[in-house]
Amino acid sequence: MEQLSQVLSVALNEMKLIASIHDLEQLKSRYVGKQGLITAFMQKLKDLAHEERKAFGAQVNQVKTEFETALVVQRDAILAQELNNKLANESIDVSLPGRGCGTGSLHPVTLALNRVVKIFAQLGFAVADGPEIENDYYNFKALNIPDNHPARAMQDTFYTEAGNVLRTHTSPIQVRYAETRTPPIKIVAPGRVYRVDMDATHSPMFHQMELLWIENGISFANLKAIIIEFMRKFFEDDSLQVRFRASFFPFTEPSAEIDIFFSKTGKWLEVGGCGMVHPKVLNYMNISSNEYTGFAFGFGIDRLAMLKYGITDLRLMFENDLDFLTQFKGL
Repeated sequence: MEQLSQVLSVALNEMKLIASIHDLEQLKSRYVGKQGLITAFMQKLKDLAHEERKAFGAQVNQVKTEFETALVVQRDAILAQELNNKLANESIDVSLPGRGCGTGSLHPVTLALNRVVKIFAQLGFAVADGPEIENDYYNFKALNIPDNHPARAMQDTFYTEAGNVLRTHTSPIQVRYAETRTPPIKIVAPGRVYRVDMDATHSPMFHQMELLWIENGISFANLKAIIIEFMRKFFEDDSLQVRFRASFFPFTEPSAEIDIFFSKTGKWLEVGGCGMVHPKVLNYMNISSNEYTGFAFGFGIDRLAMLKYGITDLRLMFENDLDFLTQFKGL
């Protein structure tokens, strides 16, 4: 017992001289660590007679508790002293101007999407939405895409284990919306779409907008007028040249590709596809193809944003680089 008390006394005296947390931890390890001096007394219990163990064990625990209590007090004292030293050696000039708060900005895709929706709202179009995980019927069959069409291939489409797909376009929204409504129907369908592609101008996830107008007497002339009006408003160029090239899409007939003449590069650039809604698609929508006609067109919002804001690499849209994103403040 006397030897145990002596060890505690030496430990407490050493503790008073310690001025750093590191040295305090070293002291703790030396006395109550696995090989510590106080811990060694607890290991002696097995060599004592049964009637001596209880009293000796209680004494060792008391010494250990007293040591650890003193350890906490010394740690608090050291931390307090370190804080006082830091406060004494550091100063703050309260007259200096503040750093201010950084403000964020909308993403260029969001800016382009908001602009597109606003323009079409002025032209009388409502916004429709739908699921991003689609079944085969809405993503392919109801759009007159045959079973052997290349778009169904695994290299183009993401398939789920349940046999569904990540929608490859926002056209399924058109079918879902129209099949439960009666014309006239005027909607835009923006959203994320997915295809197996990745390079400077393609992303496996990108944003698309599709438009649908079904009504009595709708013609290709209406389609051209809407597209030209939209493109000129979006790019803020009343003289923007727009051309239509004959093409093929399973869900429209006749079909066309849309090009604009981009003055910054002096070249024609493809920006989307369009056409009159195929009679079979109208039938899938539960709309009589004998009574109604309609047109649809689709384009990539990411691509329009790139052209609008002079972005040359699509991957910049998804890397969250602050230097890139802060360029769009105030737009």
